[in-house]
Amino acid sequence: MLQLTSQKTKSKNIEIHIFGLGYVGLPLAVRLAISNWNVIGIDVNSQRIERLKQNNLMESELILKKEFIESLNQGRLTLTTELPKITDNKIGIICVPTPVPDNNQSSSIFVEDVTKKFLESSKKGDVIIIESSVEVGTTDKIKKIIELKGYKIGENFGLAFCPERIDPQNKKWNLENIPRIIYCSDDNTFEICKSIYQNVNNSNLVRVSSSITAEIVKSFENAFRLVNISLVNELAILCDKLGINVSEVIQAASTKPFGFMPFYTGAGAGGHCIPKDPTFLINSSKKFGHQFSIIEDALKVNSFIPKYIAKSIENLLVQKDLAKSVIISGMSYKPDIEDMRDSPSFKIVKELTKLGFAIAVHDPHLKKDLIPKYLIENKMKEFNFTILEDLDEKILQDYSCLCIVQHHTKPKLRIEEIYQKSLIPVIFDCQNQIQKDPKSHTILKSFGGQNYSF
Repeated sequence: MLQLTSQKTKSKNIEIHIFGLGYVGLPLAVRLAISNWNVIGIDVNSQRIERLKQNNLMESELILKKEFIESLNQGRLTLTTELPKITDNKIGIICVPTPVPDNNQSSSIFVEDVTKKFLESSKKGDVIIIESSVEVGTTDKIKKIIELKGYKIGENFGLAFCPERIDPQNKKWNLENIPRIIYCSDDNTFEICKSIYQNVNNSNLVRVSSSITAEIVKSFENAFRLVNISLVNELAILCDKLGINVSEVIQAASTKPFGFMPFYTGAGAGGHCIPKDPTFLINSSKKFGHQFSIIEDALKVNSFIPKYIAKSIENLLVQKDLAKSVIISGMSYKPDIEDMRDSPSFKIVKELTKLGFAIAVHDPHLKKDLIPKYLIENKMKEFNFTILEDLDEKILQDYSCLCIVQHHTKPKLRIEEIYQKSLIPVIFDCQNQIQKDPKSHTILKSFGGQNYSF
């Protein structure tokens, strides 16, 4: 059965169902559709489907617009909220989000739900590929769900785990040239995956021996980033105490041609992956009575950094006898994207609110109609601060400090102008990127660049 599916994929004579049309699923769907695959894009978010049907793409999706419209017009890409029931063989690619597991739900809840829906109209020879980042053991759990339907994995039903690797706005590494790791239940399924990913990343697939290995690899990749981000941020705190600049330390250390990789300061790791995926390793370790303490400590540091930055701003303004009012610039979790999920900016806002600050925020990517979404993504009950459309001089007069959490490209020139013309008493640079200008009367403080005592 799987051999026949493999033959069909070689001629692209098979339908691909992609579940989840977010940052991972939509680019994948467009890439495959524009390469003459018949793709059904499925998302439970009806508003997202309607938006896409109207060719209304988010800023990060605009790079896909030409190919997206072309694939729709050619009938290669169909968008829907409901899984179509077809009688022929099909391949399902799961790109749904995986929440942080807690006492109420497992991280695999959406992956399991999608699998069960896919199986409602499945037949022998079908294949499921999981791209969602999952907790260790999830692929085996999906295998059992499939087998409960009477299929034999590796014989008449294929299963693969090919975790996404995507870095929005990365101009060097993108969907087309990033290597991917993959676990496949059998050789036929691997050939099927190679046929599919030929049009994604030229089939640059590194096959591993087990699903657990692949799951650990994905979690470890992001744990590596979390640990090193937390490490450099703790170093920044020490540099503050010592009165030296962490950027100089990093630049000097980077001259070592081996055994060192530079990471840079910031308000903490955010987004959907880095704060979450490492917890999968912690949970797995606990099952064997082991504490993955280095990751636990890194998560604690990551949670502490927004508190440290908020307290640093308060101490500075009190010291200078300035009103406790601040503008937060850059609300997304990384520069030049509109993704606000688990953003350190919102954490800083929470801490400053506790300290009694008047707060405004500015981000060219923030949209007022998405405020309910932002609240959910950042575990906030209310959006009780001012949203600024721009940073004009009249507005700046009402605030003591401009705190830059993310250096977006769009407001870069304006922020440089604000500093050079001394239009606000204090600028706090969380990423330590603004160069000191002795002509400016604005006090420039950087995370890891100055001395604080508290």
